[in-house]
Amino acid sequence: MHIALNGWFWDQPNTGSGQYLRRLLPALHKQEATLQTTLIVPAHVPPPAGLPPGVQVLPVGPARVAGGLRARLHKVWFEQRLFPQAVARCGAHLAHVPYWGAPLSSPVPLVTSVLDVIPLVYPVYSLGFFNRLYTTLVSTSARGSNHLITISETAKLDIEYWLNLPPDGITVTYLAPDEVYHPLIGRERDAAVREKYHLPEKYVLAGFGFDVRKRLTDALLAYTYVSDAQGVEVPLVIAGRVPPPQPPLFPDVREYARALEVEEAVQWIGYVEEADKPALYRMAELFVFTSEYEGFGLPPLEAMASGTPVVALDTVINDEILGDGAYLVPDARRMAGAIIALLIQPPLHEAMTNQGLAQATRYSWRKTARQTLAVYEKVLAGPR
Repeated sequence: MHIALNGWFWDQPNTGSGQYLRRLLPALHKQEATLQTTLIVPAHVPPPAGLPPGVQVLPVGPARVAGGLRARLHKVWFEQRLFPQAVARCGAHLAHVPYWGAPLSSPVPLVTSVLDVIPLVYPVYSLGFFNRLYTTLVSTSARGSNHLITISETAKLDIEYWLNLPPDGITVTYLAPDEVYHPLIGRERDAAVREKYHLPEKYVLAGFGFDVRKRLTDALLAYTYVSDAQGVEVPLVIAGRVPPPQPPLFPDVREYARALEVEEAVQWIGYVEEADKPALYRMAELFVFTSEYEGFGLPPLEAMASGTPVVALDTVINDEILGDGAYLVPDARRMAGAIIALLIQPPLHEAMTNQGLAQATRYSWRKTARQTLAVYEKVLAGPR
C-alpha cells in the first residue's frame, strides 16, 4: 500500500494538526512494516528529519513564500493544486489529508481527517471574507472525500450535523498521549526545566491556548478563591505565548488577571518547547483545563499520563475522553474548590493521580494507527 500524506503542518508541532501528523506517521509504519508513504510538504519549510524507513519526502511549490494574505492563498493553492498533482506524480494508491483542508478533486481515493468543526460551531473563528470562504471550501471538499476520520464521538456527531454527512462515512480514531508523558521516564530533566522557566517548588499548571474557547479566564477567576485560601504559596503557572488582545477571538487575559487582582498569584512563563512539556506537567501539583470545546483535548490526557491530577470543565467532550480520570466541574467557583481540595488532601490527590493514569492508558497511538490502516483498506477495497 502506497499512501500520499499531506505534510503541510509537519513544521508546526505546537498545533493540533501538526501533533496529529507527527505522531500518526511513525505509528502507521510501526503497525505496517510494508507501508510506503510519500510525505508531500511545501518546499519552503525545512526538510523533515527522523522519518521512519519507507517514508519518502516530496517537496512542492516555491522555496520562499511571502507572509500575510499571500501565505494564506499559497496554503489554498498547495491543498487544491500542488498536493493533488504531487499525488498523481508519486503513484500513490490513496491520499490522506490529516486536517480539514482536502482538495476538491483527487486523482486517487481520498481520506480526510476532520479533527473538529470549530469554525462552524463558533462563527467567531470564521470572521472575515477569506475565513468564511475557506470554511465553505473545506466543508465542500470534506463532503467529496471517500471517507472521513475524526478523533472523538463528540466530533463525529458535530460533523454529521454541520456537514450533513451520514455516520457510516466517518470513523473515530482517538488520539493518545505520547510515550514521553510518564511519571518517571525523563525525570532527570525536571530540575533543568524548573530552572529554565523559573518554576516554583509547587504550582498549578494551566494555559497552552488563549483564544476565547479556551476560557483561561475561568482559571484566573477560580484563582481568586484559591489565592484567598492558599495565598501565593502555590501559584497558577500559565504556559504558552500570550497573543496580543484581539476581541472577540483573543480576550485580554493579562488585563483580566489585573482586574481580578490575582497578579501576585499568577506566573506567565511564555512559550514552552515541546521537549519540556512532560517535565512541566510532571512537576505540577495539578493541571487545570478550561476549554469548553475540543475535537479531543490532548493536554489533560498528557497531564494524566504524567501522573498529574486534572481539574477540567464538565463538557461533553471531557466527559467522553477524560471520564472518571479527571475532576470535572461546572464553573469557576467549583473549579476553585476542586483545586483547593487536591492541594490540601493528599489521599484525594493520590486517588485522582491513579484514576488519571488508568484513564490515560486506554489510549495509544498503536490503536489509532491500526484503526487508520483499516480505513485505508476499506476505502481501497470499495468503489471510488
